[in-house]
Amino acid sequence: MKPTDKVTPQKLWNMKTAGDKITMITAYDYPTAKLTEKAGIDIILVGDSLGTVVLGHDTPVPVTVDDILHHTKAVARGANAPMLVADMPFMSYHISREQALTNAARLIQEGGADAIKLEGGSEAAPTVKALADAGIPVMAHIGLMPQRASIGGNFKVQGRDADTAAAILEDAAALGDAGAFSVVLEFVTAEAAEAITNSVEMPTIGIGSGPHCDGQVLVLHDLLGVYDEAPPFAHQYADLNTVITKALTEYRDDVRSAKYPGEKHTVHMKPGEAEKLKKKKG
Repeated sequence: MKPTDKVTPQKLWNMKTAGDKITMITAYDYPTAKLTEKAGIDIILVGDSLGTVVLGHDTPVPVTVDDILHHTKAVARGANAPMLVADMPFMSYHISREQALTNAARLIQEGGADAIKLEGGSEAAPTVKALADAGIPVMAHIGLMPQRASIGGNFKVQGRDADTAAAILEDAAALGDAGAFSVVLEFVTAEAAEAITNSVEMPTIGIGSGPHCDGQVLVLHDLLGVYDEAPPFAHQYADLNTVITKALTEYRDDVRSAKYPGEKHTVHMKPGEAEKLKKKKG
């Protein structure tokens, strides 16, 4: 992907039609946004997962619109070509249509996001429609919904039987009809995800939902191995936990032993100036 090839909803639909897989990664700051764009990733998500992986909360529930806005601005400064999607955090779109429009508009206008993402099934369809009708692109999110799961403690695989899988399919259809341009399927059985992918026109982005979705998304910190633990569906492509800890430990030891800074890291005064300084002090 060339830096000038901006990813749009239409491009994602074209990719689905052509059978080209869509790549999506979370990023929360300027440097990781630049690296994500350099790698040619299609979509960057400023997810409410920043609550747990960046801000140190136990769940994403404490994350606010201002938190998402702050990080979205940083990511927007670091990447141009990928589609930038900002999460609508817990209770930021549930109270009223006006609340949803106001918060989504802030993420687009102030944050520089290209689209927003919100959790919810058929019950969220009217909100999706209101946002889409206002010209705000909406990525839906069904299956395991972390905001609700954090409150109810229901972090379980979704769609294990035909009835629950059919209900998720109905959610996807309702959200597509309401105007969502794509949908994230989280922790859904592969069979259910495949059925949904084949039944809706909009692209499906899977996370822990098998290989049949139109694309995949992972949390950057899980992919890079920043923490000791990661979800069972996350593949660790690097082990930054070990690399960074080793580097910091070596730095600590070098400072304590006076090995760092060495001569190559040191700057000096012009010849003779040090002697002049000593005389001035004397």
